[in-house]
Amino acid sequence: MMAFKDSPAQFQIIDVSLLDPDPEHARRNIAEENLKGLVNSIQKVGLIHPIVVRPAATEGRYTVIAGERRRQAAIRAGERVVPVVIRTCAANTVLEVQVFENIGLGVRSALEPRDMANAIQTIAGRFETPEAAAQHFGRAPTWLGQATAAANLSEKVTALLDSGKIASTGAAVQLERLAKKSETLAEALIDQIEQLPEGERASKKVVDDALLEAGGRSKKEQEAPREAPVVMAAPVADSLPEASDARPPWEETPVPQAVSPSSSPRTKVNPSKVKRVAELLGLSEENEEDLLVRLIDEFLALKDAA
Repeated sequence: MMAFKDSPAQFQIIDVSLLDPDPEHARRNIAEENLKGLVNSIQKVGLIHPIVVRPAATEGRYTVIAGERRRQAAIRAGERVVPVVIRTCAANTVLEVQVFENIGLGVRSALEPRDMANAIQTIAGRFETPEAAAQHFGRAPTWLGQATAAANLSEKVTALLDSGKIASTGAAVQLERLAKKSETLAEALIDQIEQLPEGERASKKVVDDALLEAGGRSKKEQEAPREAPVVMAAPVADSLPEASDARPPWEETPVPQAVSPSSSPRTKVNPSKVKRVAELLGLSEENEEDLLVRLIDEFLALKDAA
């Protein structure tokens, strides 16, 4: 039998009841809660990516190669027919196809945070209220503000992000939050970042520490001018894209920075757990802030549905 990549592909729209799960599929468990977002997506716009199947032993039926989650979600969404791509595939190569499909290298790349935020904001503008927009995406009302934060950066912060003076979109969003808590502290920090030498940028930790400091100050302290924390910048690595949310190597080892006495070291999360959560949510494991925001949204959505 020819290799999977050389086998002809036939596109069809068929009854979902004719699709059988692969009993030897690499994905053994699919939690019900992990299908909710996909079910909502299918209900709104249909199945975006066809399910890849191969002819089953019983004539007229097909076994899923890639897309078991899509099959289950389509059934829960009430779909009668689904798009499929029929490929001839030897049983001993099915597992290999499933592994490469789920590794996702080159298959799917998440939108840059600002691109995603702008897209969500455009769609949300079609609804009368933020609550209705969030409901359209199957999310809690609080989700929309978080999801579109990167689309509403000020001109100064946008300029810093575009010039590479800020390490990530997440850091830029935090800087906007700092401005809402203490405009004086934010302006002073922005001035310091603007003066960074070419090739250096402020890490997200610098902004996080300033945000913690602003949150710990009393109203009286907030009204008085205060010096911004010293910015500890890091050189931009050639291998990292500009304004990437990937954590650069130099941020792996903490460096001395102006930290509020009330702040405490962040507990290190097991990298394998972070990777697993990222895979379930369809996000990049390198952007821990986006992961945290999505986890909070998922938790609130479950509570609201309870």
